Amino acid sequence: MSTATSTDTPPPAPHAADNHEVIRVHGARENNLKDVGIEIPKRRLTVFTGVSGSGKSSLVFDTIAAESQRLINETYSAFVQGFMPTSDRPDVDVLEGLTTAIIVDQQRMGADPRSTVGTATDANAMLRILFSRLAQPHIGPPGAYAFNVPSVRASGAITVERGAKKAVKATFSRTGGMCTRCEGRGSVSDIDLTQLYDDSKSLSEGAFTIPGWKSESFWTVRVYAESGFLDPDKPIREFTEQEMRDFLHREPTKVKVEGVNLTYEGLIPKIQKSFLAKDREAMQPHIREFVDRAVTFTTCPECDGTRLSEAARSSRIGALSIADACAMEIRDLAEWVRGLDEPSVAPLLATLRQTLDSFVEIGLGYLSLDRSAGTLSGGEAQRVKMIRHLGSPLTDITYVFDEPTAGLHPHDIQRMNKLLLRLRDKGNTVLVVEHKPETIAIADHVVDLGPGAGTEGGTICFEGTVEGLRTGGTRTGRHFDDRARLKEKVRTSTGALEIRGATAHNLQDVDVDIPLGVLCVVTGVAGSGKSSLVHGSIPAGADVVSIDQSPIRGSRRSNPATYTGLLEPVRKAFAKANGVKPALFSANSEGACLNCKGAGVIYTDLAMMAGVATTCEECGGKRFQASVLEYRLGGRDISEVLAMSVTEAEEFLGAGEARVPAAHKILERLVDVGLGYLGLGQPLTTLSGGERQRLKLATHMSEKGGVYVLDEPTTGLHLADVEQLLGLLDRLVDSGKSVVVVEHHQAVMAHADWIVDLGPGAGHDGGRIVFEGTPADLVAARSTLTGEHLAAYVGG
Repeated sequence: MSTATSTDTPPPAPHAADNHEVIRVHGARENNLKDVGIEIPKRRLTVFTGVSGSGKSSLVFDTIAAESQRLINETYSAFVQGFMPTSDRPDVDVLEGLTTAIIVDQQRMGADPRSTVGTATDANAMLRILFSRLAQPHIGPPGAYAFNVPSVRASGAITVERGAKKAVKATFSRTGGMCTRCEGRGSVSDIDLTQLYDDSKSLSEGAFTIPGWKSESFWTVRVYAESGFLDPDKPIREFTEQEMRDFLHREPTKVKVEGVNLTYEGLIPKIQKSFLAKDREAMQPHIREFVDRAVTFTTCPECDGTRLSEAARSSRIGALSIADACAMEIRDLAEWVRGLDEPSVAPLLATLRQTLDSFVEIGLGYLSLDRSAGTLSGGEAQRVKMIRHLGSPLTDITYVFDEPTAGLHPHDIQRMNKLLLRLRDKGNTVLVVEHKPETIAIADHVVDLGPGAGTEGGTICFEGTVEGLRTGGTRTGRHFDDRARLKEKVRTSTGALEIRGATAHNLQDVDVDIPLGVLCVVTGVAGSGKSSLVHGSIPAGADVVSIDQSPIRGSRRSNPATYTGLLEPVRKAFAKANGVKPALFSANSEGACLNCKGAGVIYTDLAMMAGVATTCEECGGKRFQASVLEYRLGGRDISEVLAMSVTEAEEFLGAGEARVPAAHKILERLVDVGLGYLGLGQPLTTLSGGERQRLKLATHMSEKGGVYVLDEPTTGLHLADVEQLLGLLDRLVDSGKSVVVVEHHQAVMAHADWIVDLGPGAGHDGGRIVFEGTPADLVAARSTLTGEHLAAYVGG
């Protein structure tokens, strides 16, 4: 009797470690999220979409990424945590399956004058080592080629305690590459003294015209007046030679003012330290206006703008100094490095080549390493941050991207998509917040939040595949395949803004007439010279209101009401209705709750642990004293008005006894740009990128100017919101304004009356006008990259 043996063996049970294939979120309530629960697949590309303000960033950045980074920080010792920023645990019940999160956002890179593309990546460090090994004549270690390192020399006596103590003379020197004239900034400044003070007045009469220096009680002003070096009652023009020297150039000297020890310093070094040491881009608008008026920046005559010392510029590899290498476009530099054959530094050359090739691959080959980091656009800054991750051997990382296609031409979006897929294929989880259909289309998994913005959003409307999104009936799904059509009839220009011989950055002696009275779109691949043309070449006095991509600065005390100037007329209306001072109705002034100082919450610092914010028990989070809340306008107190949405406030302040025309005008503009859902008292720190740009647009719309220049206004806008933006641009043009838009979005191009296309490539391959005409002519000609993509978009 034979027994049959079965060849079918049961499949092995899955390993316990393989059960963690998703990031599980349950009960997320951060910002406007409404108890969101979701499972996100790992090692896949997941795109989060939805209208601006629907809760995408709250879920991805403020919940998932924030908790991952907080947990990693907690693995460090208490000593190390004391030096790190602390953050609260996100408002969520369960977060499981998290991996290490790397955030690649659109925050502008450090705007320090000495921060460049090379210093922000590892490229400059490797280049300095290369020159210290190979360059002739040899001038020293890598620091000798660094414009951030000054040369130092010192000598003196040191005591050697060995047997009998003995004083020994010692000298110390360190060779740095910093230019001594400009201190590594590449530019020097000349100060116009007439903009600093009125020399017909004395110090006691308020001679200073510097922002913030006009008050005689300001300590800095009192130091000058009461230092003993100057006569405060004598007009400045009558100062003696010695007094003028002390006034303008005196070295820091200790003085006593009313028994307080203070430092007196000449006016010119004082201005240089307090204003000119900062990057212009990082200054507040009124300070920047003062600096532009009072200071002339010119290229440093000693280093010719290279920031480097004479020795560093004279040391060369072949015919190239490190200054020449940093000034080259990165794609040309990559070719030069590829041509070096030096076995002694072979590993260094291989790594440097890989880094430079990553720049080219990511579409930034047109940049140079000496480009100031503060001049990069949000999209460029985000891609520079990506460089270090492309060649990383790390896997099973969660990469979080914030609109990686921002600032990209349709031609460049395909390249970005390949990079995102490459990161995923290495075994990483890639989470992308995005609006562009070209990038949503490559997703393995789509999460659509909404249905609306603000309080109307914060829920998951759809979760699944791209095909499912198309038929899912959500707002994103309905607009996914929307295509703007070319206008049948375009407007006729009423004049022209003439630009002649423009040579800013890579522009090659460009002559162009920007038509007025129409919607004109300036386009071209990233780096082709669009911003250089519209921001750097429009003639002075052209009556232009420029709205660029610089971020809104504001603390958690700032909100739409304070930023737009809306609060001022509202406070005056409350004061008039109740016969009291307007200052009572400001949470940053006399009306502030005494317990929380008008913040609405009490912050408790727990040293290296996360701080705790608790609602103020005194005011209940309303931020005002109880006595202030007794004053009413139209039956509402000031805290109730600030708790309103823009739409509610527009209705409330537009009619009846609460009618405030000045405030109503501002609210109408906020509704026009699609911010009707925003709360008047909502902190600016909680607004998304798209909301901040539209808030800035609404604020600038009140300025008196005939020409509006907008820099990529569709950044952060959902497909459905782009239509509303186009309506707003039409209304601006129909009201008699001229609108010039730097834009890549095909819907805006199709809607234009006139297109100026720059190219044909980026960097030194761009800077020329490759097309001028109507969108229909551009589609018919298909003579440029923009023409090809626009034709494909409109189905031409």
